[in-house]
Amino acid sequence: MTTDTTREPVTVIGLGPMGRAMVRCLLDAGHPVTVWNRTPSKATPLVAFGATHAETIAEALAASELVILSLTDYRAMDDILSTATEALAGKLIVNLSSDTPQRTTEAASWLAGHGARPLVGGVMVSGELVGTERSYVFYSGPRDSFDAHANTLAVLGRPDYRGEDHALAQLYYQAHLDIFLTSLAAYLHATALMRAAGVTETTFAPYATEMFDMMPYFLKGVAEQLERGEYPGDGATATMMGATADHIVGASDAAGIDATLPRAVQSYYHRVLAAGHGKDGWPSLYEVIGNR
Repeated sequence: MTTDTTREPVTVIGLGPMGRAMVRCLLDAGHPVTVWNRTPSKATPLVAFGATHAETIAEALAASELVILSLTDYRAMDDILSTATEALAGKLIVNLSSDTPQRTTEAASWLAGHGARPLVGGVMVSGELVGTERSYVFYSGPRDSFDAHANTLAVLGRPDYRGEDHALAQLYYQAHLDIFLTSLAAYLHATALMRAAGVTETTFAPYATEMFDMMPYFLKGVAEQLERGEYPGDGATATMMGATADHIVGASDAAGIDATLPRAVQSYYHRVLAAGHGKDGWPSLYEVIGNR
């Protein structure tokens, strides 16, 4: 594949599934792309597609002003970039790796201390959806740095700028994954509960999908309740929902499956009932989860 030399060169460091997907999207859009990975063989298919393989981190950093990191966590960033700190000056380091917001702030300070301009991001889709209309990416950091490269970053997905604080994009990213991981675990737990009764995984799957599809209905107006700190119980009270949480734990124990997840939910209801919210709606759990 040929690249358009009028398009911005990009370096991508880290060639896991997400990194490889980003490289392919950038090449498809005509960007010259330099790649580096700790396991060099991962670069071979991308070189065949048109990427340039850098032999060293310093060479990878020198190839582009815009450098995208797609690594497991920020420790990997430390290990890799600390070997070539002199090459960081003047580079826009877009860190699309995952870690805690606190760690993100520390890493941004470290990068700035070596003359780089850090921009933090969180890709909110899996690798196969990168670059599609369903892809979106949170960013935070200096607005001028984001604006200067927004067109290139848009190749990966709709850029959603959240503010100057570097931790914000990571916070949005982790909050979304909080919903995602917990929901997936709940699906697996529910499927195991059904399987224990002899209902196959494929039989239960469409019912689980229907429940997921219905979730937006149950979220209508909840954010406003949370902001007001008022939780009308005219639909389902915390007492009613707490009884259901008890029943799920009981069913899990009887089925002999791990009940760690439903016990965690049950504990929220026990605590909110103890706090006197039995007649309030289920969003009152926010009172024991959050730090209002």
